[in-house]
Amino acid sequence: MRTVEDIPALEALYGTPGEASLRKVAPQLTSTYRRWIMASRFCILSTVGPEGTDASPRGDDGPVVLELDPQTLAMPDWRGNQRLDSLRNIVSDGRVSLMFMEPGSNNVVRVNGSAVLSDDPDLVDRFEQKGRNPTTVIVIRIAEVYTQCARALIRSGLWTRGDESGKLPSVGEIMTDVTEGDFDGVTYDADWAARAAKTMW
Repeated sequence: MRTVEDIPALEALYGTPGEASLRKVAPQLTSTYRRWIMASRFCILSTVGPEGTDASPRGDDGPVVLELDPQTLAMPDWRGNQRLDSLRNIVSDGRVSLMFMEPGSNNVVRVNGSAVLSDDPDLVDRFEQKGRNPTTVIVIRIAEVYTQCARALIRSGLWTRGDESGKLPSVGEIMTDVTEGDFDGVTYDADWAARAAKTMW
């Protein structure tokens, strides 16, 4: 297999980026980037650390992040699987990227920057939901914000094909498979909805 070994060779394969792809980058939230991000209830948080990379889906019932100022976003860390992969990376390294999505739109907005974790009570309390607070808040300092090309979502028909149901194994089935039968996936799947409802926030 032939591989690309250096940046000049890579750039020779692809050529020069278009004007719009360079001029769309902003160092902080603009009015239109703010409108887009505040409409998004879902994003992918990507981190890097000494044990590798991680990408984690993040979602909320309303904007997935809060603007603290034009260059700073705050994201509550609601209950998940307690692996803490993203949080460990943030504590160790701090480099993050976020990809904000909105159902029905083929555009994606990317934020690159750095993050820290805060358990400051005043900040944590700002995210209270149903009497519960997140354990920590991820505070993101924006280095750049820009739109992603829409072609990937158009090619995949992510929001339009309607062919996603009934074709995927459940998490219980995956767990049974990965553990070679040493996990009760049927009970896990049966109990999941009620368990999730009690621990959503």
